[in-house]
Amino acid sequence: MDIIETVFVRNNLVVAFAVVGVIIWISYFLADKLTAGRIHGSAIAIALGLLAAWWGGVVTGGRTGVADIALLGGIGLMGGGMMRDFAIVATAFGVKLGELKKAGLAGVISIFAGVLVSFVVGAVVAVLFGYSDPVAITTIGAGAVTYIVGPVTGEAIGASSEVITLSVAAGLIKSILVMIGTPLVAKSIGLDNPQSAMVFGGLMGTTSGVAAGLAATDPELVPYGAMTATFYTGVGCLLGPSILFFIVSSIF
Repeated sequence: MDIIETVFVRNNLVVAFAVVGVIIWISYFLADKLTAGRIHGSAIAIALGLLAAWWGGVVTGGRTGVADIALLGGIGLMGGGMMRDFAIVATAFGVKLGELKKAGLAGVISIFAGVLVSFVVGAVVAVLFGYSDPVAITTIGAGAVTYIVGPVTGEAIGASSEVITLSVAAGLIKSILVMIGTPLVAKSIGLDNPQSAMVFGGLMGTTSGVAAGLAATDPELVPYGAMTATFYTGVGCLLGPSILFFIVSSIF
């Protein structure tokens, strides 16, 4: 047992990938069996990750969640900024700018409008809950854009881990609402063709939420909505720690 423990601790990054893989498998299984696909597996996985982080902090008394447990120390690297930024860059390089043009001017406007509206809503909620620090307000507002934009923005402008966690939670709630609400409102908003799916993806922006919502509406629309949602995430990562942060700083 000592030998096995030593091997696992020394190779804790491999253990981290294995643990995360099992959690994702369980999450997608639950999403399929319990929600019939209406809640995407990634949303359940994120919720389980947040619970695990809380549990790790309670058990170890540390500040990095389950990464404070020696066996799971690799999660600290796997979930760190380096891996996250590599994933974002990889996603951006996988999108062709020419494809965005198919959505026309409406698609482009929807992306910027979606980012700005989501950010403003998140920032207003942060202010209503008593936040006055521009760093915290910007980070929570960025989290309302998506749960990827929130941490990226927070890390860039020096937000605390607690505020970054709140930004992830805000993005997760938005993602779940989009997943559940899309098939309910699809008919009334004319979400039944590739063009409207692109605009919808640009307005909502949360890729997992849009993909799951469109899958429950019409699986053929998923690639179109996910494409503009991906651009939305990139635009949010650019605007959050720069222009939007400067605007919030000038107000507060």
